[in-house]
Amino acid sequence: MNDSEVRRALDSVFRAERSILLASLVQRYRDLDLAEEVASDAIESALKHWPVDGVPVRPGAWLLTTARRKAVDRLRRDQSLAAKVGVLQADTDRSEPNRPNPLDDALPDDRLQLFFACAHPALAAGDRLALTLRCLAGLTTGEVARALLIPPATAAQRIVRAKNKIRAARIPFRLPSPDELADRVPMVLEVVYSIFTEGYSATSGESIGRIDLTAEALGMGRLLRTALPTEPEVAGLLALMLLVEARRDARTGPDGDIVLLADQDRRLWNTAFIADGTTLVVEALGGGRTGPYAVQAAIAALHDESPDSDSTDWPQIVALYDVLMTLTPSAIVALNRAVAVAMRDGPGPGLRELDRLADEASLRRYHPYPMARADLLQQLDRFEEAAVDYRRALDVARTAPEKRLLRRRLEEVNTRLAQADRITST
Repeated sequence: MNDSEVRRALDSVFRAERSILLASLVQRYRDLDLAEEVASDAIESALKHWPVDGVPVRPGAWLLTTARRKAVDRLRRDQSLAAKVGVLQADTDRSEPNRPNPLDDALPDDRLQLFFACAHPALAAGDRLALTLRCLAGLTTGEVARALLIPPATAAQRIVRAKNKIRAARIPFRLPSPDELADRVPMVLEVVYSIFTEGYSATSGESIGRIDLTAEALGMGRLLRTALPTEPEVAGLLALMLLVEARRDARTGPDGDIVLLADQDRRLWNTAFIADGTTLVVEALGGGRTGPYAVQAAIAALHDESPDSDSTDWPQIVALYDVLMTLTPSAIVALNRAVAVAMRDGPGPGLRELDRLADEASLRRYHPYPMARADLLQQLDRFEEAAVDYRRALDVARTAPEKRLLRRRLEEVNTRLAQADRITST
C-alpha cells in the first residue's frame, strides 16, 4: 500500500472514528485540549507506521490505544497538566459520588454523553454550538463558520472561549441528571441538526453534501430517540432528517449537477425513510407541545407525500411556515415561506415577500436568497434584473455544483435577453 492509499484509508477511518475517538479520550482524561492533541498525535503515528505495517484490522481501536499511550507520555512529561487532569477527575468524582444515573444505560455512546456535556448552560449558546461542531462533528473552523453564517475569526473565538470556560469553571464531563434534561435537550438537538444540515447541503467543496455527516447526525438522532422516547422534539428532529435525507439519491444527476426539488425523479426517493419519518411526524405533533422540528418535519412530509410539485399542498405548507415563524422567527424561515407563497399565489406575491427581506444581514451572503429572487424575476420576464440576482448568487455560492447550476440559469437568462434584443433590433 503506497502513501496515498494509506492516507485515503486513514482519512476514511478518521472520518468514521473521529468523534468516537475524541469522546472516549475526553471521558477518560476530562480535558478537551489534551484529547484533541493526542488524537492528532495518533493520526501522525498512523501515517508513519501504517505504510510499513499495513492498516490494522481494527483501525479505530489502534488509534485509541495509540492516543492513550501518547496521553500517558504527555502527562508524564508535563506534571502541571497531569495535576490539572487529576484535579478535574477528583472534582468529577466528588460531584458524582457513585450514584447511579438512569440515563447511563440509555446513553451508552460516549459521543452523546459528550454532546450533553458540551451543552452545559454555563456556556454561551453560540459557543456551545461552535465547540460541538468542531470537536464532535469534526468540522474545520472554516466549516463551522459557514454552517453558522459567521466569519472564521468569530468561529475560532467561540471555540477557544468555550474551551477556556470549561477549563476555568471545571465543568464536569458527565451525563445530565433527569431534572437537567429540559435545558440540555434543545441544545443537543440544535447541534445534531447543524451537523445534518452541513452534511446535506455542504458549505464548500466539490460535492453538494457530505454523507458521512448526515450518517453521523442520523445515528445521533436514533440514539437520542432510544434514550428519550417521550420527547416530542426528538421524534420531530429524527423525522425531519429522515424525510429530507430520503431525497438524497434524486438531488443530483449522473454528472453530479444539482436537480431541484420540482424536477427530481421521486421514484428515487427512499420510501423506507419516508414511511418512518411520517410515522414520527404524527407522534411528534401529537406529543402535547409542538416544537419547530416537528413543524419542519410536517412540511417535509407534505413534500415527500406529493407525487409532484404541482400537486403539493402549498396552502398547508404556507400555514405551517406561519406557525414556524411564531416558534422560531428568522430570515431563513421567512425566505422559505416566501418561496412557498410564490408556489401558492404566483411569482408576483412571492417576490413582494422576498423584497421585504432585502435588508436582512444574515441573507447578504446566503446564495438561496438572490437565487430565489432571480427565479421569480425570470418567471415574470424581468430578465435583466434576474441576471443581476443570478450573478449575486454566483458570487456567494460555495460549492461547485451550486455554481454550475447558477451559471446554467444565468446562461438561460442571457439567452432570453439576446433574443429580446434581436427582436427589438428588427
